[in-house]
Amino acid sequence: MYEKEKKPFSIDLVPEPDNLQSVIYSMVAIPHLSPVNFFNDFSAMVDDPSQLGKDDTSEAGIFEIDGENRMFSLTIYADHRRMIVEPEVASQILVAKAVRRLVCYGAEPVAMSVMLNHVELSDPMDQQLVQEARSGLEKAAEAFGLQISHRKIFYDYARERANIPPTLIVSMVGKMKKDAQLITPKFKKKGNNIFLIGKSYDDVNASEYLDHYHEIKEWPLMQFNLDLEKQLMNLVKGLAERNLVESLSPVGIGGLFFTLLRASLPNDLGFDITTDAEIRQDAFLFGESMGRVIACVSQDKEDELVDYLREHKLPFFTLGHVTRGEIRIDDTSYGFVDKMTENVETE
Repeated sequence: MYEKEKKPFSIDLVPEPDNLQSVIYSMVAIPHLSPVNFFNDFSAMVDDPSQLGKDDTSEAGIFEIDGENRMFSLTIYADHRRMIVEPEVASQILVAKAVRRLVCYGAEPVAMSVMLNHVELSDPMDQQLVQEARSGLEKAAEAFGLQISHRKIFYDYARERANIPPTLIVSMVGKMKKDAQLITPKFKKKGNNIFLIGKSYDDVNASEYLDHYHEIKEWPLMQFNLDLEKQLMNLVKGLAERNLVESLSPVGIGGLFFTLLRASLPNDLGFDITTDAEIRQDAFLFGESMGRVIACVSQDKEDELVDYLREHKLPFFTLGHVTRGEIRIDDTSYGFVDKMTENVETE
């Protein structure tokens, strides 16, 4: 565990799938990846997927503490799969994911609290992991201007933990004005244009696609650059302030395809996209490289959005547009979004 020597790995070692639809339907059945997660509704069991995500404020984790025109947004991310690969970078990735989530809602991240579970500090390897994780967290906090609660990592000691890997949990809070525009990930209406902001790579490292579809369990971390994450955060803040977009969503678990699917489901919409010819199709759709955000814009603001993106000199790619419910990729139809949830068990 925590070996510094990395085994050679290349995407060329990963066979390209013959049938994209088989990938989609095998991955949509993964419980923690499914766009319909019935186990996460604290209020009641929701049997109708069309009712998911209707409450924008609840969906964003936004709440009001007092009557002083201040709102707060809270998000929590955890990781155990990547910490044992490269703790310093994995901890930065986890913080960056939380930051991206908050700024995509229109909130400004301000502080975080960190918990590291399943560590034994008498173990030299665990000591090394903690030191590297702390270094990564400090670098991420400085890059994003975050306060860290108590300036420390809280620990859960795990003597005789067997095969339970160390797990890092980051809780982050953001602030926003009560009259600020709330931006949510879900698509709003047919015909809106979809942009991918950030650079895509021939990279499937550390992805659910690699883990579950190809059953490859040893891999390096995905593409990540802390400086580019900071630039992206500032760019996304500007999108919200200028009211340029209808929705924003960080590319997250499952990659671009599942991020689009999660954005489509609440309003029974779909998407028609074209993949980047310079990137392997599976990497483009299911890779989980960091530093990417999906922006959905109305046609009357598209030119203004493009001008703003060019001004900030971050890569962007015109993906396609929102459909009435059909999913199309590179001129091939993969059915309708409501069919994606038919086989999800609700009992």
